Amino acid sequence: MPSFHNGAVEIAYLDEGEGDPITLVHGFASSKNVNWVYPTWVSDLKKAGRRVIALDNRGHGDSAKLYDAAQYEISIMADDVIALMDHLKIARADVMGYSLGSRMTAVLALKAPQRLRSAILGGIGIGLIEGGGPGENVAAALEAPSLEDVTDPVGRTFRAFADQTRSDRRALAACLRGSRRLMTREEAAAITGVPVLIAVGTADEIAGSATALGKIIPGAQVLDIPNRDHMRAVGDKVYKSGVIDFLSRRP
Repeated sequence: MPSFHNGAVEIAYLDEGEGDPITLVHGFASSKNVNWVYPTWVSDLKKAGRRVIALDNRGHGDSAKLYDAAQYEISIMADDVIALMDHLKIARADVMGYSLGSRMTAVLALKAPQRLRSAILGGIGIGLIEGGGPGENVAAALEAPSLEDVTDPVGRTFRAFADQTRSDRRALAACLRGSRRLMTREEAAAITGVPVLIAVGTADEIAGSATALGKIIPGAQVLDIPNRDHMRAVGDKVYKSGVIDFLSRRP
């Protein structure tokens, strides 16, 4: 698996297919494989004529594991995406995130709109601004001796997922604590330089309302993924077809 260094941090990535580039940014406790390869996003986007780039976020997958929460500030993590595009000499790309990856994508849409042809925010709604996703209960669950020691239901969900993906749970706890800064309503309203699609499962209790976020980001389109929660929306066919349609229509 290829990798590069952003400063001292090694970042693993994949780069497959030909055509207009799209960069995929996975969610918390996931990886490029779990989020994008196994649910066939990579193969489906390649079939749609796209060059697909996906990275393992720092602390995840095959990328470097860091244990200082300050190294996971959301803008630092977002910079890894730009550094990968620079490494591959890609001036502009569509960028699709999921959950934490969408927080990173939103930061890029605000701070570096010239590098994005569009921004697809999967698995995040008004939680981008309010609530903020997993909290200290999840960090504690990740640091618990075993899943059996975790009683918090949300904590159990993320701990079981981290165990399933064989993640470095200490690195994930640091990531969670470092990356929780919310975007302000004013910042979200200032995302005007790129077309935005917000895609959230209608049974997703983690992401928050897609419609509410869509009312704040000017011109944003909203894609409801019927009857899917945060974990099961990722590979849904409505999500995929909606994204491919959005990409085909964007400027």
